[in-house]
Amino acid sequence: MLSPFISGRLNQRVFWREVFTVKALLMGWVVLIFSIPLAGLAETADNLEEPSGPVILTVSGNVGLTNIGSEAQFDRAMLEALPQHEFDTTTPWTEGSNHYRGPLMRDLLARLNAESDTVHVAALNGYEAEIPVSDFEEYDVILALEKDEKAIPIREYGPLWVLYPFDQDEALLSEKIRFRAVWQVMHIDVR
Repeated sequence: MLSPFISGRLNQRVFWREVFTVKALLMGWVVLIFSIPLAGLAETADNLEEPSGPVILTVSGNVGLTNIGSEAQFDRAMLEALPQHEFDTTTPWTEGSNHYRGPLMRDLLARLNAESDTVHVAALNGYEAEIPVSDFEEYDVILALEKDEKAIPIREYGPLWVLYPFDQDEALLSEKIRFRAVWQVMHIDVR
């Protein structure tokens, strides 16, 4: 039979070993519980699916997220899956007020982890413009996909149009801003 002193020491060791085992298990569960949602978010935020339909927009340059080589290519469904913003406005090129819908330019650039002060936008018709990213922060500039709830045809400035909410601020009616409202957009280079 063990002396009470040795028996007490053994019980203390067993007690402390069990305490440390329980603590280790609890810490493991805590880490597991908090890492599962973060892993799921990271997977969604760090991946850009490949287009399954015809590519209507290519974004290149200083972007942190790509899907085809060093470019981010989008079909219509991918652009429609981004948060959409809409407004009614007149433009210098159309008659009357129309309803436009599409993702905010700042949201598109944020989705791609783009870092730049300027983007270079190229159109199907050969027109090109430099647009400061500060425009997208100051105004709700959209990449218009729809006009009056319909896809914008090429002959009517589509399929994509960098569109400013012209009726919201008189400053947007300046010649400088009008030259930045690129229609028939096909490529954005983040510089």
